[in-house]
Amino acid sequence: MRGLVHTIQFVFGILGNVATLFLFLVPTHTFKRIIKNKSTEQFSGIPYVMAFLNCLISAWYGLPFVTSNNILVATINGTGAAIELIYVLIFLLYAPNKQKRRIFAIFVLVVVAFAAAAVISVLFFHGKNRKLFCGIASTVFSIVMYAAPLSIIRLVITTKSVEYMPFLLSFAAILSCTSWFIYAILGMDPYIGISTGVGLTLGIVQLVLYFSYCDKRILNKKTFAVEESQKNMDNDVKPYDESIHECPYVKV
Repeated sequence: MRGLVHTIQFVFGILGNVATLFLFLVPTHTFKRIIKNKSTEQFSGIPYVMAFLNCLISAWYGLPFVTSNNILVATINGTGAAIELIYVLIFLLYAPNKQKRRIFAIFVLVVVAFAAAAVISVLFFHGKNRKLFCGIASTVFSIVMYAAPLSIIRLVITTKSVEYMPFLLSFAAILSCTSWFIYAILGMDPYIGISTGVGLTLGIVQLVLYFSYCDKRILNKKTFAVEESQKNMDNDVKPYDESIHECPYVKV
């Protein structure tokens, strides 16, 4: 029975890897837009910095000398750390100076925080105490990462637009958190379970907001299209000219 549970947990770990990799790659569309426009517009760089920190801590937590049987956690988060670092560097390249300084300062704090946590865990903790320390750190920073999009949620509510909260990102977060939440339950890992539970809840909130405001975005686009069409028609209209006996405002 225990072997079956371990097998099922492994399967959900693989599913979690696939879903999480998808989650990491979803923002590529956003960064293509940033590179094309050479502007970060109203996109926030904080979620990517927090995701970078979370990946570093989670990868560290999954290493064999910290926890056992969590190598899937280490591999996907190591990959995620590399991807998120690329996103952060691109964001720093195209962000306005004020925003650039802010994101860079947070990035430096993130690197220092991870380095401090890693050194402390190796020098001062061993065995179960090391797992406890790294597990708590991983849970805290994971919750911070999942809470980072709250700034975008506020923007969505204020502007009543989901332009800066992509659907795929929220959907991928739910898939990833669901897989890892089940993985944590089967492996009786409270640290992964708590953080992914919070992430799942916030992901659902984002989806609810998306479906609440996406119709308004479509309506606004249709309204804009109608207005533009009307303007084009008006530009093509000629005034009444009695000399040629044309009807007024008839397109010729």
